[in-house]
Amino acid sequence: MLISGGVDSSVALRLLKEDKSNEITAFYIKIWMEDKFSFLGKCPWQEDLKYVEEVCAELNIPLEIVNLQKEYWQQVVSEAVKEVKRGRTPNPDILCNSRVKFGVFYDYFGKNFDQVATGHYAQVYPLCPRCEIGDISPLARGRRYLLKKSPDPVKDQTYFLALLSQEQLAKALFPIGHLTKKKVRALAKKFDLPNKDRHDSQGICFLGKIKYRDFLQEHLGVKKGDIINVENGKKMGKHHGFWYYTIGQRKDIKLSGGPWYVTAKDVKKNIIYIAHSNILAGKARDEFVLGEARWIAGIKPDKKNLQVKIRHGEKIYQCQIKYLKNKIEVKLDQADTGVAAGQYAVFYDGEVCLGGGVIQ
Repeated sequence: MLISGGVDSSVALRLLKEDKSNEITAFYIKIWMEDKFSFLGKCPWQEDLKYVEEVCAELNIPLEIVNLQKEYWQQVVSEAVKEVKRGRTPNPDILCNSRVKFGVFYDYFGKNFDQVATGHYAQVYPLCPRCEIGDISPLARGRRYLLKKSPDPVKDQTYFLALLSQEQLAKALFPIGHLTKKKVRALAKKFDLPNKDRHDSQGICFLGKIKYRDFLQEHLGVKKGDIINVENGKKMGKHHGFWYYTIGQRKDIKLSGGPWYVTAKDVKKNIIYIAHSNILAGKARDEFVLGEARWIAGIKPDKKNLQVKIRHGEKIYQCQIKYLKNKIEVKLDQADTGVAAGQYAVFYDGEVCLGGGVIQ
């Protein structure tokens, strides 16, 4: 069981403990690098680990702390920083799940266990290749495992798990995947867990409380540039680097006369373009291209009419996909103002997550 110190993984661990047939070992993955984040003061991972130790001690479950700092930096951080420098909007959490939690951790430790559990809100279902399940049967050919949404549309985390392979899903276990966040909170209180009242982390993956903006500042620094109103070409102010902004962003644009939204970025000139919401619809997009996609089934879907998320959350669009040479064209049923290169588009067929790829 990968445990982070939060309520979700702690409740998942407690539920696993109720099944007497399980032999459980808890693992805390340490990827925090004190020297790189000393500007934040006391390391947030120490508070996480304190809760982890308390929960495991209370449940009498052995705990191991594993250090994957080097692997995390090589396979997640370096990739994210490279994408940001190109003016794109990467998602470190997606890379962390596929490359670290269900990647190198599997390779180093998971191979010694029948299953590896986490506190994700998602569900895994084994599927017989000969079975037919309603209208998704054409997608099921050759597939052994399905990744399905959580019943909690707000907390569902299949978006972050969309790059997992069949081999990774075969050993994945999500004990709270069938529950809502409200139910998990209630169970934490019922079990009287040490962290029952702890707030959810808003940081990056296992990085505890660090904010993404602080992460970017530490790695890319500050470079002042112009903020320009696309309505009239007027310079409205200064920013501290294009890498702090993404298309469709409203937060942190502290200018009078708003609300303002980011409509475009000029990476070479370090310029951020903004507009009012009343003209933002003109900048919305209902089409984009993926260079490639990684399908959970190992094969591309037969169906062309699917659903897609372009960010984590409830919002999902109906879409049509078209396979061309070396790329996939995606047409949404309505325009979105936040389509940005580097984001992941994750596809669904009803409740089933099919996989996804990077918007080009």
